[in-house]
Amino acid sequence: MTDVLLGQSYFLRFDPKLWQTLQPYAPLGSLLAAACLRQTGRTVAVFDAMLAESENEWERALDRESPHYAVLFEDNFNYLSKMCLTRMREAAFRMIEAARQRNATVIVCGSDASDHAAAYLERGADFVIRGEGEATLLELLDTLDNPEIRPLDTVEGLTFRDPGEELPHETPSRPVMRDLDALPFPAWDLIDIERYRDIWNKRHGFFSMNMATTRGCPYHCNWCAKPIWGQTYNMRSPADVATELEWLKRTYRPDHIWFADDIMGLKRGWLAELAEEIERREAKVPFKCLSRVDLLLRPGEIDALVRAGCEIVWVGAESGSQAVLDAMDKGTRIEQIHLAARGLRLAGLRVGFFLQFGYPGEDRDDIERTLQLVRDCRPDEIGISVSYPLPGTRFHDMVATQLGEKRNWVDSADLDLLYEGTFQPDIYRQLGRVVQKEFLLHKAGSDVRELRLNALRPRHFRRLAAWAFHVGTLPWERHRLERLTSAPAGGGASLGSGMSPEQAAEPTPQPEA
Repeated sequence: MTDVLLGQSYFLRFDPKLWQTLQPYAPLGSLLAAACLRQTGRTVAVFDAMLAESENEWERALDRESPHYAVLFEDNFNYLSKMCLTRMREAAFRMIEAARQRNATVIVCGSDASDHAAAYLERGADFVIRGEGEATLLELLDTLDNPEIRPLDTVEGLTFRDPGEELPHETPSRPVMRDLDALPFPAWDLIDIERYRDIWNKRHGFFSMNMATTRGCPYHCNWCAKPIWGQTYNMRSPADVATELEWLKRTYRPDHIWFADDIMGLKRGWLAELAEEIERREAKVPFKCLSRVDLLLRPGEIDALVRAGCEIVWVGAESGSQAVLDAMDKGTRIEQIHLAARGLRLAGLRVGFFLQFGYPGEDRDDIERTLQLVRDCRPDEIGISVSYPLPGTRFHDMVATQLGEKRNWVDSADLDLLYEGTFQPDIYRQLGRVVQKEFLLHKAGSDVRELRLNALRPRHFRRLAAWAFHVGTLPWERHRLERLTSAPAGGGASLGSGMSPEQAAEPTPQPEA
């Protein structure tokens, strides 16, 4: 009999877009919680929903392990979990019900449960841990095992139902951890690493694992939900991060690392120290990370990323309109996006742009500025979304009266505009298709220009076919977008009319630094 069975409700198979992309990352948050539990001497097993077929596998794990405690500890480092998708919420409810049927005490920790604790309790959870979970989970289990230690209502960060009380009981919030070096390394041995390796190698030709060096974000983007760490930001030491990287490299031999931090290396000089520690240990592994354009412009930051092993940096460009960035409280300038993209490229690094459409007040001209930003900066990758009002954000408060019955996306490809935008939701979906197709046309065109006729391989013919396909279909997609946007009143340039397909395939000069 296992003391604690940890699981999570993000099933990659339930997210069609991400299942097609097939870049699975193990539930880092669950593995960290498992490592913390094992330090206290508890027997722990992990159910990994990321690669599971359905909730039926959770039921089989419950039958196999017969746990005293069934804990849904969501991966709060994974943006997919933080999106609070209804398909995953439904999976969590089914998992709670299955655990209750087997007489396990059910505990839930995650972004959606922190925002909607009452809903999870109504579906059968015994306790909801709000916010950061490791310390609360350890204290809760000790209290349940030994009730004489302390009353339940003294365990910080809990929501639960007291017998005879109509409303859930909520204890005071728990302060977040500050000494992150005190945490153990994740319990990677509790999941099937080789299955991940096989999937990555077959689909992408390399094996990627995930790490985290920080918790939280101190910036004030007013659409960014922060139910776990709030406005706090704490960092591991460069030495501790390099030690874990060295251990992973030696033990599991990843070809690549995803640093899943909201912002990596915020403290001035931290990245330089990390590069030194990695070089000293000979622990370099190629990686991708997230940063901010203003941070990348600090002297030495990009050079430190190169020395540490970085390959691509994703930044929240969001919009090519300064008015929209200011409305978002983003705290960055359009010229900083240009300069950061140029600086990364000059250093031999790739850059990814997160783009966001549909923010209240965004008009046709603002959208055109975003399209032009992509054309001018030529990012190597883009991610497209529409503004998504999650509880606890100022953005949510702004549009709360416009929200209907549907308040969450079903999966990551939903992209439904849940409030009253400038245009109808179908227009934003079509806009996303146009932006993505123009971007892919540029990439395919770049590949075609680099081909050598005397060295053609099958993959080169696929690139040629992709270029021809996008050249042929982009005009129709732009025409459809223009037709959809012809109804709203107001001035501004026509969406997507800035370039011909042939122009989009040609390189655009980079802005001067």
